[in-house]
Amino acid sequence: MSDTVHTRPEHEDLRRQVARFVAQEVEPFASAWDEQGTVPREILRRMGALGWLGLTVAEADGGAGADMVTNVVFQEALARSTSGGFVITVLVHTDMASPHLVHAGSAAQKQRWLPSILSGALITAVAISEPDAGSDVAAIRTRATRDGAFYVLNGTKMFITNGVHADLVFVAARTESAAERGGRSAHGISIFALERGTPGLRVGRALRKHGWLASDTAELVFEDCRVPAANLLGQENGGFYAIMQNFQAERIALSSMAVGEAQTALDLTWGYVRERKAFGATLWDQQSVRQRLTMLAAKVEAARQFLYHCAWKVDQGRNAVREVSMLKALTGELVNEVMYDCQQFHGGAGYMRESPIERLVRDARVLAIGGGATEVMLEEVAKRWEPA
Repeated sequence: MSDTVHTRPEHEDLRRQVARFVAQEVEPFASAWDEQGTVPREILRRMGALGWLGLTVAEADGGAGADMVTNVVFQEALARSTSGGFVITVLVHTDMASPHLVHAGSAAQKQRWLPSILSGALITAVAISEPDAGSDVAAIRTRATRDGAFYVLNGTKMFITNGVHADLVFVAARTESAAERGGRSAHGISIFALERGTPGLRVGRALRKHGWLASDTAELVFEDCRVPAANLLGQENGGFYAIMQNFQAERIALSSMAVGEAQTALDLTWGYVRERKAFGATLWDQQSVRQRLTMLAAKVEAARQFLYHCAWKVDQGRNAVREVSMLKALTGELVNEVMYDCQQFHGGAGYMRESPIERLVRDARVLAIGGGATEVMLEEVAKRWEPA
């Protein structure tokens, strides 16, 4: 693993610790978890005991108080697993769902839920996407109407990672009608914390996916779901900006996944082509094969350096929306380019379900879609284009 100007010796210690955990606790069971459609909760509890479920949470709140660069080291090391379903189960909990509580929760809300989140005893999900609103957050329709000491939620959320088994779901709902502002509106969206078992909240169905098979994904349905007003996170109607703020961390996490998984695929393929013989020589002896792999390695290394640069900019408090959008678009496309060639060089073996490269290929596809599709990211860059 190449160093960057932003990493320190202690980061290598963390990288090695995560690598040992993945090798011992994840890889032997990756195929079984695909079949089961979920990651055992005990795995997250073990990670919680190691202090990995709250790296960027302030020490005052029970976390490690680490910076974004350290978090990226962890994310990338975790993504060296061949199970993207495992990785996304963890990163949704740590970097996409629970930050809503960390950033906007009151002292009482944090005291109530955060210790169990950090220990892995309580698993979280975030419910923003709907059947007609994915990257377009302003188009959400799920409605929360105030009724005394409660809000009443009605609507449907779609493609919710961890949604089947989550104990706590952070739900985006419209508290002000878009019609009140003349149609589609980014205003009037609020975030609520809903506990499993809340009356009116149900899993509509567990969704079957192309990849990330070890990750449970749900359609969530809210039918006159009564949520205590005390479960509102932050200010009413302030949820859109909270979502936009957290999107940067989410996109960095997904980019870390892409870089880590791309490097894993290259390492697996490098080993395979040096052993696989065809026409009296190894595949590595074929100039076209080794040059293609080394060019991909160069692209992945360049993407890694950009990844850490973006993390550094966040740590410096600088506006990084343009760069993070570039990063997400770049890595989402690159990981799929890498997977295509790596599977190709594995030949028929790479098409078999028992092959780690086959799982990596399936799991990587969504990285150009989820968390902001490539096309959406490129529009974010275009809106901020400035001549060099």
